[in-house]
Amino acid sequence: MSTGAAQVLQVDGRQVRVTHLDKVMYPAAGTTKADVMDYLVRVAPALLRQLRDRPVTRVRWPDGVEGQRFFEKNVPRGAPAWLRHQRLPAAPGAQDEGSELDLPFLDDVAGLVWAANQGALELHTPQWTVGPRGGLRHCDRLVVDLDPGAPAGLEECARVAHLVATRLAEDGLSTVPVTSGSKGLQLYAALPRPTPATAVHDYARRFAHELAAAHPSLVVAVQRKDLRTGKVLVDWSQNHPAKTTITPWSLRGRTRPTVAAPRRWDEIGPGLAHLEISEVVRRLSLEGDPFLAEPGMRVR
Repeated sequence: MSTGAAQVLQVDGRQVRVTHLDKVMYPAAGTTKADVMDYLVRVAPALLRQLRDRPVTRVRWPDGVEGQRFFEKNVPRGAPAWLRHQRLPAAPGAQDEGSELDLPFLDDVAGLVWAANQGALELHTPQWTVGPRGGLRHCDRLVVDLDPGAPAGLEECARVAHLVATRLAEDGLSTVPVTSGSKGLQLYAALPRPTPATAVHDYARRFAHELAAAHPSLVVAVQRKDLRTGKVLVDWSQNHPAKTTITPWSLRGRTRPTVAAPRRWDEIGPGLAHLEISEVVRRLSLEGDPFLAEPGMRVR
């Protein structure tokens, strides 16, 4: 059967309809839709730990990264009956505040393959979770997004990452660094107890401004572009209940198939570079999941 024709795959006991497996999603690398699915299957145990109980906003490129993209929050028409979804009010402060959303969850490998077939290369999630009976939970993690302002780059982000990690360690929070696969870095910290998103957001804002005051030549804590040249924005706003961040292990919709890749701390320094799918798969196989090295991150 042609890889362009519709097929039904059996994935962990579920039926997943797929099409156009030979479609090139990343022309610069020749990466096809089938390659994307293979990557997701290989990293599924690690990726699913990060997706668990979090609604997933997808960024879709149906015709590959050189085509048009669009964001999708709700479950699309034609989604399989087995896909878990939940109707929830839009988060306060969101553009769609006041409306109700029908949000999907990717619970298993079949869900990942379904999303890949939709051209959903980027999987974005909030810092809060939803319980098994549909009830909203507080945040179980904090994220710090480090965004460089040109000509600053990953090397400057690495310097700031160590400053952030040291500051959070003072409050008993250990962090896992993730090269975003786009421009900068994210740091994730498991919270010792479920915490309201507003409290996490306020805490992140306070320490970001503390760092900016202590290191004004390197760090900025406000979004104004005219203040960010050559500095690294410590973006505390990603902890707002209306915000989502790229999920660790997710692909990025860039020219090449880069990944939001969890890293070891001994790598965070000069020479740091973003990773593509083949290297991420190899490292995960040889070194394991860096999140599992942090006790608070082991059970989500």
